[in-house]
Amino acid sequence: MTTAIAEDGVAVVRRVPLSRGYRFEVVKLVSQWRIRLLVLACWIAPALFVAGVGQQSTLPSDTLFGRWMHATGWAGPLVMLGFAGTWALPLLTSAVAGDVFAAEDRLGTWRHLLVAVRSPRGIFVAKSLASLTVILLLVAGLVCSSVIGGLASVGDQPLVGLDGHLLTPGDAAGRVVLAWLCALAPTLALTALGLLGSVALGRSPMGLLLPPLVALGMQVAQMLPLPVAVRLALPGYAFISWNGLFTSPAQLAPLLIGVAVSLVWAVLATALAYLLFLRRDFTNLAYDGAGRRALTVGLLPPAALTAVTVAVVAVATPSTGSGIEQNKVQRSVATAFAHLYRLQTRQLHRPAVTEAKLRTTAACTKSDGQGAQEGAGNDWRCVVTWHLPDVAVAGTAVYQLDVASDGRFVADGDGPKEVNGYFLVRTPTGDAPNPLWQFDGNVELLDTTSKG
Repeated sequence: MTTAIAEDGVAVVRRVPLSRGYRFEVVKLVSQWRIRLLVLACWIAPALFVAGVGQQSTLPSDTLFGRWMHATGWAGPLVMLGFAGTWALPLLTSAVAGDVFAAEDRLGTWRHLLVAVRSPRGIFVAKSLASLTVILLLVAGLVCSSVIGGLASVGDQPLVGLDGHLLTPGDAAGRVVLAWLCALAPTLALTALGLLGSVALGRSPMGLLLPPLVALGMQVAQMLPLPVAVRLALPGYAFISWNGLFTSPAQLAPLLIGVAVSLVWAVLATALAYLLFLRRDFTNLAYDGAGRRALTVGLLPPAALTAVTVAVVAVATPSTGSGIEQNKVQRSVATAFAHLYRLQTRQLHRPAVTEAKLRTTAACTKSDGQGAQEGAGNDWRCVVTWHLPDVAVAGTAVYQLDVASDGRFVADGDGPKEVNGYFLVRTPTGDAPNPLWQFDGNVELLDTTSKG
């Protein structure tokens, strides 16, 4: 009830408590058949996918950590995280937050809701919190389901990091959870954009399309040869920079910047949606969005925020250009090779050797030394050199590198075949390809970690 009769007979209006409005909005969301299907899919489909891929002979090696899905159950949640950041999370935020306000416009139920709640502010907060709750439930399903599927099909085995070092199962589990937690920041930004589109565009379906369109734009931008300051200032960068958690030392600076930028975008978009919602005319049944005001309030502040964040990141970070430089590529390849060489040594039951004794170095050139020795491309070639104790002649191996704009690279062994050719080695989980044959790595775009 929203009213009560006082002793003098005068009706006193009481606002509905926020907790009741929140529960009401949550029930409204989960009662929709499409939300129920999404919850069911998020809690079941990842486990089936990860378990199914883990039993296949062909792995998604073009996906980060995909080549390790036969070796450990902790690779599956990371493969799922890469897919979720690209497709699943933008679509989930669109289906939930992108329609939470527009649905009332289509059904014409604003007057009834205002009479029941008597607080536009309470309505906005309740709907926003309900949307966030459902989205967190969906994300939790993706995490738990993919972890269960991976562990059930492959087992709790060590995970090879992006610099070749071996993570214990406990360490891998902690970093997997932390990576998913960091991905919540851009998810919140997309959720806030969905709320903004739902409020600003009324019953128009464009509100539903806003989160996936923004996410698609961010993905296209990350594939372009943008300066590192622009790349880090985009709200979706935290969907990529979590891979820095799987190096030693961890590459935290890009990740923290990406999380901070995403949270700022989430706050700004939510505030804009709140202001537009309070200023709308609830008495107009033909209301179909805020029109020109939506364009002014919805576009100019995010554009200004992008310019400000680019300027701040450019001033605060030491890197310029693409961030992919020759010395960084050489250091990353040499480090990964040294760690993986030790792994290969253990698998082949050869005498143990440390990274310090190997003294691994790499000499990398781009385009056969023609032009600038920096930037992304599939024309990087590296010659790795290492030394074995009591062996006078140094060993060498050649790799062809495909370096992406975000710093991730794939190294493909090009001989000698006894070192980095394709052959099977016996592991605790069965036969697996030579770990030095092909491996993933990561070039840190910022000059923040030790160069030792």
